[in-house]
Amino acid sequence: MKSYILPRYVIRSALLAMLGAVVGLWLLQMIFAYLAELENINDSYTLGDALWFIFYRSPYFLVQFIPTGALLGAVIGLGLLANNSELVIMRAAGISLYRIIGWAMLPALLFVAISLGVNQFALPIANQYAHAIKSDTAKNRLVTINGYWSVADEETGKKITYINYADSDGKLGQIKQYQLLDSNLTHAIQAGKGIYQPDNQQDGRYVWQLSDIDEIAINAQGVQKNHTVSRSLTLPIAPNDVHLLTKEPEDLSLTDLYAHGKLMKHQESRSIRHELAFWQKLLSPFAVLSLVLVASSFVFGSLRSQGLGIRVVLALLTGLLFSYLTDLTGFVALATGFSPLVMAILPIIISLLVGVYLLEKKSK
Repeated sequence: MKSYILPRYVIRSALLAMLGAVVGLWLLQMIFAYLAELENINDSYTLGDALWFIFYRSPYFLVQFIPTGALLGAVIGLGLLANNSELVIMRAAGISLYRIIGWAMLPALLFVAISLGVNQFALPIANQYAHAIKSDTAKNRLVTINGYWSVADEETGKKITYINYADSDGKLGQIKQYQLLDSNLTHAIQAGKGIYQPDNQQDGRYVWQLSDIDEIAINAQGVQKNHTVSRSLTLPIAPNDVHLLTKEPEDLSLTDLYAHGKLMKHQESRSIRHELAFWQKLLSPFAVLSLVLVASSFVFGSLRSQGLGIRVVLALLTGLLFSYLTDLTGFVALATGFSPLVMAILPIIISLLVGVYLLEKKSK
């Protein structure tokens, strides 16, 4: 039983410090984000809407600050033990340096599990609700266009289909379709919603029933407008695939990103943004652990003689630098098409090398 006293003591110290750092940074970010949203308050976007928007964005903020929070918490937790000379006593008792670091990394695994769980289950749903609040209150503003686009060549010309929203159950929202003949627009429709019809599948094509349709036809007689109650829409891909193609990478879970990659491979295409997001989420546990190693180097390495305040400042700067480096390598992957896996793992390798280098300097 006595052999577990020291590990439990170090683990508890690191866990409490990491918890305080992560929660503190998380709450601080939500406060600043809410203050930023106050600039957008108007008759349609109220204080309550802004509060709900920040609430639904909170899982995203939590995931973003877990690596920096783990880094800062490890510095504070181990730093307090060092200030009380407890780490010196442990080292004098023959406990190895990397064994103590291993104890400090165990609480980080808890936050790794939280990050993966939030990314997989909470973040996609929460982001969907947050986007819904924004879209409901921004109908009269210019918005970024995303979603599913398809172009099909037919005998009557080229047909372009756009779907702004789709869920995994086959429900569609804001569907637009354009018919072009010799690059001239001849026909356009806009539907408010669509419902998947599983019983009407036709030769590998999937059918949706559209409703609340506004239709425009352009011909020699001029422009003719019409409102139709319903009509059908056929697509070459399944409802869940449409759902994947209408979502931004940060709004998809890890399994959805994997499914998106398989879909792109089947279509003989690729989306580097989705590949990069997949690898960054998959490798996030190693990112957290590498930052804890860097935090340990601040306590045991060449900075061990510095005060706790200096080490905390350096930890915050290191967390920001790691975040900027991750963004930079991501931009390089997007701009050059270079392997998203390599660009996602590069900041982690650099962090690990820096941590090991600083730890080795302790003997110099």
